Amino acid sequence: MTTLDAPRTLVHEPGSPTGEWWRDAVIYQVYPRSFADGSGDGIGDLPGITARLDHLAALGVDAVWLSPFYRSPQADAGYDVADYRDVDPLFGTLEDFDALLTRAHGLGLRVIVDLVPNHTSDEHAWFVEARAAGPGSAARERYLFREGRGEHGELPPNNWQSIFGGPAWTRLPDGEWYLHLFDTRQPDLNWEHPEVRAEFEDVLRFWLDRGVDGFRIDVAHGMVKAPGLPDWAGHVSMIEGSELAHETAEHELHEHAGDRVEEVTGAGNQGPMFDQDGVHEIYRAWHRVLAAYDGDRALVAEAWVEPLSRLARYVRPDEMQQAFNFAFLATLWHAPSLRDVITASYRASDSVGAPTTWVLSNHDVVRHASRLGLPVPGSRPNGIGPDDEQPDEELGLRRARAATLLMLGLPGSAYLYQGEELGLPDHTALPDDVRQDPAFFRTGGAERGRDGCRVPLPWAADEPGFGFSPTGATWLPQPAAWRSYAADAQRGVPGSTYETYREALAVRRAEALGSGGLAWLESADDVLDLVNRDVRVVANLGAEPVTLPVGSTLLLASGPVTHASDGALVVPGDTTVWVRA
Repeated sequence: MTTLDAPRTLVHEPGSPTGEWWRDAVIYQVYPRSFADGSGDGIGDLPGITARLDHLAALGVDAVWLSPFYRSPQADAGYDVADYRDVDPLFGTLEDFDALLTRAHGLGLRVIVDLVPNHTSDEHAWFVEARAAGPGSAARERYLFREGRGEHGELPPNNWQSIFGGPAWTRLPDGEWYLHLFDTRQPDLNWEHPEVRAEFEDVLRFWLDRGVDGFRIDVAHGMVKAPGLPDWAGHVSMIEGSELAHETAEHELHEHAGDRVEEVTGAGNQGPMFDQDGVHEIYRAWHRVLAAYDGDRALVAEAWVEPLSRLARYVRPDEMQQAFNFAFLATLWHAPSLRDVITASYRASDSVGAPTTWVLSNHDVVRHASRLGLPVPGSRPNGIGPDDEQPDEELGLRRARAATLLMLGLPGSAYLYQGEELGLPDHTALPDDVRQDPAFFRTGGAERGRDGCRVPLPWAADEPGFGFSPTGATWLPQPAAWRSYAADAQRGVPGSTYETYREALAVRRAEALGSGGLAWLESADDVLDLVNRDVRVVANLGAEPVTLPVGSTLLLASGPVTHASDGALVVPGDTTVWVRA
């Protein structure tokens, strides 16, 4: 048993608790088709979300991020947009969106909407026009059409592969090829074209005029490609670095100029199709668009970029406000590695005056309650199927709660993915015949895909479909074991995951932890020990318990704790506590 009491090393200075809202906000991601169904067709919709906003207000989050609800043929669950200014009938109407926004604002919740600028649907009016117009037409200049290689143009223009598997090029009957970094039905736009840039600035204004508080930018690092679209010998995957995460608990370190060392966790997409310097000109222009509106509107970068110094470029003062910290999400359940990536994150974000934006789960990765239950805890398989190695559900949840309490104890902003406040694991036994993720089909099943983290939420333990839909219908089947995770089975139950999240958010707000500072305390290798304002956060990732000094006042714990004979607080393994510093 280790006793903790040590000097401090300051890493991040505290800020003002009255700064811009996005600097310390906790934002809840809603995946519309899986949050709540108001119509009874088994697919979540905007009226369903509106009816459940009280849940989010009671939880204590500051804002809601809505994944795409735009008009779309749904080839990639709405990330293939056919009309950026309308709601798909699957989810409702523009009037339904306005009602949602009004209700959210009435509850004190800000609303961020998704924007998908790297590509459109193949049913977007621009691509329909381009397909019909033929080679050499002005309509094709808005996309990345090229002639093929080979004697008769029968080979793709380069060797790029789709993130979803297979070639990144598709040939039309007229002989030309078009680029799609994702599915065939998601053609990439040409961001060198002024009409593309003008169109998306107008789309921003359309939603800002309706009252949205910001935009999460999909594939924010992928819009500009290297000149000439050169061949590349690397491999692009949906979740870069999964193999690395399975192989080792140590991060690869890359030396840079001087004494600077930057950590690589495998959370970065590499290659000439990503993180080109030209994207920053776009975001400076978008920053100016948002700055013309009141209310501290925000841009959030989904940029799978490493090292962290490259990620920080997206949140310079004249660009975006937030960028998801995927390096943190990608780090294994290993205290020294987490300490290093947290320290490096503040070093990078502080250098540009931006908040660090923490995240553990989203609609693209296996839920952290399952990842942390794997034999290599925190590794990132591209989905888990019934024939794959199964996570330890109990251990995964214990670690997930501890990881969340660590994350919410850190200064900066944080994102929660719908259902994590219930402790939901992935559905790891989905049969292949119900899967819908294009990554599953384009890889011939080699990647299970993301369906397991997108299963409709359980709201009521004893209702059909666990209360997701008035008819009991669900577009993906729910595990029977989710009955115990239902929201109504956890509300008011001391120690439940829901109540732990709710209490953590209340304490975080009361103690102004989001705008606080961070000082590391020396600790055992398996322990993360830090002070944020007047709160000490101790995360014990090891097997052996640790003891805090006598007199430590417990504010919150991720799981059961005990006391020694002298009254000292004993923190077991895979547990995080907040105590009065």
